[in-house]
Amino acid sequence: MTSKKTIFSGIQPSGNLHIGNYLGAVQQWLKFQNSGEYNNIFCIVDEHAITIPQDPKILRKKIIEITLIYLASGIDPEKSLVFIQSHIPEHAELAWILNTITPLGELQRMTQFKDKAKEKGLLAGLFNYPVLMAGDILLYDTDIVPVGEDQIQHVEFTRMIAKKFNNQYGKTFKIPEVSIIKEGKRIMGLDDPKKKMSKSASSTKNYIAILDEPDIIRKKISSAVTDSDNEIKFDEKNKPAISNLLNIYSLFSDADIKELEKEYQSKDYSIFKKNLAEIIINALKPIQDKYKELENNPSYVEKILKDGEIKAKEIACKKLSEIKQKIGFI
Repeated sequence: MTSKKTIFSGIQPSGNLHIGNYLGAVQQWLKFQNSGEYNNIFCIVDEHAITIPQDPKILRKKIIEITLIYLASGIDPEKSLVFIQSHIPEHAELAWILNTITPLGELQRMTQFKDKAKEKGLLAGLFNYPVLMAGDILLYDTDIVPVGEDQIQHVEFTRMIAKKFNNQYGKTFKIPEVSIIKEGKRIMGLDDPKKKMSKSASSTKNYIAILDEPDIIRKKISSAVTDSDNEIKFDEKNKPAISNLLNIYSLFSDADIKELEKEYQSKDYSIFKKNLAEIIINALKPIQDKYKELENNPSYVEKILKDGEIKAKEIACKKLSEIKQKIGFI
């Protein structure tokens, strides 16, 4: 790796990757990658996915699906390192080492664990999720972690555990910073604008998947919740539904929200929704076309993942060797 700052981020291969993931994560990754100013590491975090029980057949399919979406969206293996987390056992090994210095109370206060534990029960893997995430980040001397708003607490945990390790064993880890874009940080559900769009939502009406067909996108936008009046105005507190749709429209079209308010000042929701659906369809078409092309070339994708594994393994082994030496392993 060069002296450039390093970016690390990843997405779980579970559920359906949706426009919130694309706008809030992948688009930000592309900005980092295409600037040429960073070392970019984008992982498919399958070990995180199994903190909640998965069907093995579906999981295998989703791992490849996420890889293809990364590549189809513009992640370039010539500019970015792409690999599958479970192919690098050093992630799990570092997580175990970090577990030995992690205060129990720090894990107990994690908001996401509390929320998911209510649904899935008290699973040790779910409880230790932040430690594995810390291992992912710290293993590659990461400087910047682009994450969604719901993951900020986990990066703060990573910073805490890195500082604790450094204090105990000498300077070993970089202290990573969070990167989050204001507009795309929180795309809300189409069926409930008070809850974040989620790829694991029980209803498919909650999200627009990146691979959704045009007719499905039109139906989902048409049935998206709107506010009681017919005014197309951005007001997150009093009009969360239309504000969410305006945010999505703005991000996909690069139009300013104030401009959109003027454009639709005397028009009703149906016209706005119809146009929004077409904006999304047109934006996703190049990704979907590239996805199909890659799907028909599995050997190319396999080579990218193998090359990524080799490069990631080299970095991870070197770092873990340093860590083991610091803690006294032979």
